[in-house]
Amino acid sequence: MGSKVMLVGIGKQGKAALWDLIKSDLIDEIVAIDISREAEEYIRALGSNKVFFVKTDLRNKAEISRSMKDVDLVIDLSPSIFAMELIKLSIENYKHLVNASYLIDPSTALDATEYAKVKEIIKELDKLAKRNNITILPEFGLDPGIDLVLMGQVIKELDEVHEIYTYGAGLPEPKIAYTNPLKYKITWNFESVIRAYKRPARVIREGNIVVIPPENIFSPENCHRVEIKDLGVFEAYPNGDIVTYLERFELHKIIRSAVRYTLRWPEHCWFWKKLVDLRFLDEKPIKVGDVLISPKDFLIALLEPQLQLKENERDMAIVRVEAKGIKSSKSMYIIYQLIDYKDLATGFTAMQRTTGFTVSIGAQMILRGDIKKRGIIFPEKDVPYEIFKKELMKRGIEIKHFVENID
Repeated sequence: MGSKVMLVGIGKQGKAALWDLIKSDLIDEIVAIDISREAEEYIRALGSNKVFFVKTDLRNKAEISRSMKDVDLVIDLSPSIFAMELIKLSIENYKHLVNASYLIDPSTALDATEYAKVKEIIKELDKLAKRNNITILPEFGLDPGIDLVLMGQVIKELDEVHEIYTYGAGLPEPKIAYTNPLKYKITWNFESVIRAYKRPARVIREGNIVVIPPENIFSPENCHRVEIKDLGVFEAYPNGDIVTYLERFELHKIIRSAVRYTLRWPEHCWFWKKLVDLRFLDEKPIKVGDVLISPKDFLIALLEPQLQLKENERDMAIVRVEAKGIKSSKSMYIIYQLIDYKDLATGFTAMQRTTGFTVSIGAQMILRGDIKKRGIIFPEKDVPYEIFKKELMKRGIEIKHFVENID
C-alpha cells in the first residue's frame, strides 16, 4: 500500500512538487492545501485521481491539523511565515515534514539573544520529534537545500577544510539575459527577492566571524566576479548566514574563509547598490499625492510586470560549491556544480524543478526509508548524497564534481 502526503501551498514550487508526487508509484494520495482559486483550477485541470483539494486558510490551525490526521508526511511550500507553525503541528500530529524554508532566519543571527532563543526552541522541537518518532527535514529546496547537501558532501570529502564558498542563482539563461535592462527575470516571489536584498550576511574572513549589514551586501568590496565555463562571467554578492551551517560541523572556529553567495549577471550589484542608497527598498510609506506607499511596494509594482519570464524563454538555476583544504596530505580544490534549465515541454522553470522536485525527493526518501534518522535533521549532514544525486538525475538534473590538486 502506498503513502499519503499532504502538500501545503500550490504556488509555483508547489505545482512542480505536486506533478512529481503524482508521478511517483510510492504515493497513492495527495491532499493539496491552498486557499486560492488558481490552485483549485490547476488541480482540476490536472485530472489526477490521486489529488484531493482542500481549500483552507493556513491561519486556521484547527483545520490544518484535522487535514493532517490521515497522512504520512507533510510537504510545506507555503510562505515562510507559516514554516515554524507547520513544523509544530506536524510534530504534534506525529507526521514527518519536509520544507524549503530557512530553519533559522539569517537575520536572526545578528542578535545573539534572539539567535540563542531560536536555537533553544529548535532543540526542544527536535526532542519532541524524536519522542514522536518522526523526521523533520527543513531547508530542502534549491538554496537552501541542494547547496547544503553539496556543502556537506565536500566537507565530508576533505580531511581539513580551509575555505568554502557556496553560490546559488536563479536567473535568465545567457541568450535572453541581455535583452533585459536588468539582465534578470522573476522565477520566484519577487517580494521575497527584495526581502533577500535587505538581508545581512554572516561570513568568515581570516578566521573571524564578520557581519555584513544589508546596506553593504552590494558594495564593491563585498562582491566579486565568477566565471563558469560555457556560461560566462557572473557577479557574486554575499547573502545569508554560513556560520550556522558550519557550527553543525564544528568548523566555524577553525575555518579560514567561508561565504554564502548569490550569483547574478554583471552590473547587478552596481544597480542595486544605487537603489539601496537611494532608499528604494525602504518599507516606511511616503506620501505621493494623496496616496501613501512604501518605496519598496512601488518598486515591486513597477518592476514585477516587466520582469516576467515568457513561455518560450528559459531560466536557469545554478548551485556551485567551492572548497579548498587537505585530502590525504595533499592540498585540494574541489567544486560541486549543478546547472539546470526550464523544461519547455512541461513549462516548469529551473527554479520550480530544483525546488519543487527537491522537496518531493526528500519526502519520498523519508517514506521509502532512505532517510531513517528522526528528529530535526539537516540536508548537509543527514541526506545521503549518492541516493539524492541519483534521484535528481532521474529528473534530468545533473551534479558535476571537479577535483584539482593545488600542491
